[in-house]
Amino acid sequence: MTSAPAIALVAVLGGVLGSFLNVVAWRLPRGESIVHPRSRCPQCETQIAWYDNLPLVSWLLLRGRCRHCGARIPLRYPALELLTAAVFAAIVAVRGFDDDLLLYLPFAAMLIAVAAIDLEHRIVPNRIVAPAAVWGLAAAAIVAPASLPGLLIAGAAAFLGLLVAALAYPAGMGMGDVKLAGVMGLYLGAAVAPALLAAFSLGAFAGLAIIAHQGAAARKQGVPFAPFLALGGVLGLLAGPQLVELYASNFIS
Repeated sequence: MTSAPAIALVAVLGGVLGSFLNVVAWRLPRGESIVHPRSRCPQCETQIAWYDNLPLVSWLLLRGRCRHCGARIPLRYPALELLTAAVFAAIVAVRGFDDDLLLYLPFAAMLIAVAAIDLEHRIVPNRIVAPAAVWGLAAAAIVAPASLPGLLIAGAAAFLGLLVAALAYPAGMGMGDVKLAGVMGLYLGAAVAPALLAAFSLGAFAGLAIIAHQGAAARKQGVPFAPFLALGGVLGLLAGPQLVELYASNFIS
């Protein structure tokens, strides 16, 4: 059982990384550098001091407003930091504190960043997905080299499965979603199956809820699918192996 201090430490790391993911989600779709310049208030363009950029804490102390101009700081910033911290803590609590975190934590961070960008801009950036694929293969070669063939098969299967779905229903998803599914397979292996099932189920439920609320005209509205893939990916990290084993024990053996 993972100790509480280890979980807390990783949660803090998640909050800090969540602050960086906010920068990525804001700047990358706009073609800006994610390294420099330092963060500024989008209203008054005053550079944000380090003590006003502490994850969650600064937003609470400033009551959600810029220290200099009083402009509101959108809730999505602390929400993303809190979400990343919570997901990181959950992963360590469930999967343990070991070398496999080299795979799990970057994968979770990638999912969160992509979901945030797709929600606002309706894109899944290659500049995130491609490096994530490279890192997944490199990290797997280090911590679990024997699993590489299975991961490659899962990645190819997930990619082809989503490609067929995208070709059959191009309004529902794009090639970015297809590539993201392939990367999910590289990290999750066989657990990508319940992850994709969860993503499709959640996406279908959301679509039906929108239609029920807005009527038949909502059928023509596109719903970003990457956030549902991200939710499925987190589920795959937390419970995927157990779900695969449950299915195998009940329907295969």
